[in-house]
Amino acid sequence: MKSVLKLVTLAIVLLMGYSISAQTNPRDFDNYRQPDQRGVNVFEAPKDTLTTFEELHVRIGGSFALQYQALDNENSGVTPLSEVGSNFNLATANLDLDVALYDGVSMHLRTYLSSRHHHEPYVKGGYFKIDKLDFISKGFMEDLMKHTTIKIGHMENNYGDAHFRRSDNAQAIHNPFVGNLIMDSFTTEVGAEVYYTADNGFFGMLGFTNGKLNQSTTISDGSTGGAAFLAKLGFDKQINDDLRFRLTGSLYNTGYAPNVYLYSADRAGSRYYNIMQDASATSDNFRSGRFDPGFRNQITAIMINPFVKYGGLEVFGTVEIVSGKALTEADRRDANQYAGEVIYRFGETENVFLGARYNTVSAELASGDDVSVDRFQLGAGWFMTKNVLLKGEYVNQQYNDYAAGDLLEDGQFDGFMLEAVISF
Repeated sequence: MKSVLKLVTLAIVLLMGYSISAQTNPRDFDNYRQPDQRGVNVFEAPKDTLTTFEELHVRIGGSFALQYQALDNENSGVTPLSEVGSNFNLATANLDLDVALYDGVSMHLRTYLSSRHHHEPYVKGGYFKIDKLDFISKGFMEDLMKHTTIKIGHMENNYGDAHFRRSDNAQAIHNPFVGNLIMDSFTTEVGAEVYYTADNGFFGMLGFTNGKLNQSTTISDGSTGGAAFLAKLGFDKQINDDLRFRLTGSLYNTGYAPNVYLYSADRAGSRYYNIMQDASATSDNFRSGRFDPGFRNQITAIMINPFVKYGGLEVFGTVEIVSGKALTEADRRDANQYAGEVIYRFGETENVFLGARYNTVSAELASGDDVSVDRFQLGAGWFMTKNVLLKGEYVNQQYNDYAAGDLLEDGQFDGFMLEAVISF
């Protein structure tokens, strides 16, 4: 880990000259989702053909998040839970490097400086993005590239729309709530994605990855690994000054993978610290409050996301249908997730908001038991500036139909969370 710290420090020092020039002559990146309030309700990075590129340009950014937690948890009492009280959680931080390498060519790299699961810095992932092919020759395939974007890297894969509204360690300024979804789809795999955006609001994406979170060339089960296929089709249009409508459908599918991490890849950890944990546990379950269906080697996941914004009122939904299994299982099992949230933003710059979300998951466990998890959240937030957000939520989560003696039998947690976020 010392070597990682040295590399991060060296990168900052080497790039400092570029960052100084950028700060004295600031400019926005092309085709870029802003990391502050301007990035709220932005999904895929915008696509246009305008350019501000003059020379190699480096943008050093980052984010910081800190929560005060006041939650209680309980279960049937057969398996005792750890007691939890009220206090501050570990502060988390991200370091972002965005580099304009050439006209229409950029790079993004995110490093977690501190997270719940890893207190030491480590790289989350990054990608190389191509919006123009002028590096081959000026105007090469210009008409096609007006609508096309290519991403290649060990990166956050674009499955569904919910991951654009989730907290990514310290980058929590785009999330109107404190916690992410119960079945939190997020993974970083080596692969490529190709996007095509039409003028009429329709867009599509096709992608492939090697299906692996942890990269290795070791042969297991006769293979170094399988592959994952990703696809997204959607429509997103500002109908008039007040009304925006977006609807997308996404697919993540593997034939075989050594380990499927779609619902357990987030090494940053859950926002609900230490809840629903065995009193005898000697280590932190950093995924506490989440649900992983345990489809270890095969998975087919479909997510549908409607989004409507009318004035300050916005509605976002998630319908997720998943099936899969481990190699040791004879038959595939199912898991379904539904979530709906309503947010109202007001103020001259929509800098204050109120919202509510209901989220439910039902699934068949490997044991054969059918269980469900329900969560209700009430949230509110205030953008003090475009870079500073203070938000809070009340959360209540219930665990249903878990077997007698299970840690989650008749389980529930509820209480309040406050979170301060800085992002730039």
